[in-house]
Amino acid sequence: MSLQPRAVLVHRRSEYDELVARHGTAGQAAHFLAERNQSIDVLVERHEALAAALGAVSATIPTDWRRAELERSDLARFVFGPEDVLVVVGQDGLVANVAKYLDGQPVVGINPEPARNPGVLVPHPPEAAAGLLAAAVQATP
Repeated sequence: MSLQPRAVLVHRRSEYDELVARHGTAGQAAHFLAERNQSIDVLVERHEALAAALGAVSATIPTDWRRAELERSDLARFVFGPEDVLVVVGQDGLVANVAKYLDGQPVVGINPEPARNPGVLVPHPPEAAAGLLAAAVQATP
């Protein structure tokens, strides 16, 4: 009996999350940036775009599949299986980083911000995830 595919959703923490973690609160992070004549608004927009992309991609994973969500910082400790289909939501560098831990598993690259990132390795918008997941499973021997 073979296992159902497992969709492994990989992303990295947003710059906004990292800044809030470093400074304790969103208000303190905004103050830190304001002191440097920068605005937190751009980081909030990028954070929301990433969250929306993760939500859209997660919603397209078939209900009978197993699933896992993984941050980039946990890649070295995660055990990948042969039935995994990796869905990388982020920039090109994240796809390359994920690939070094794999052994033939298919990777689907999703670009959360097509207007901002050119995306050579992550050329697909979140709306394309359902078709890409189906194609990845069919192409897997």
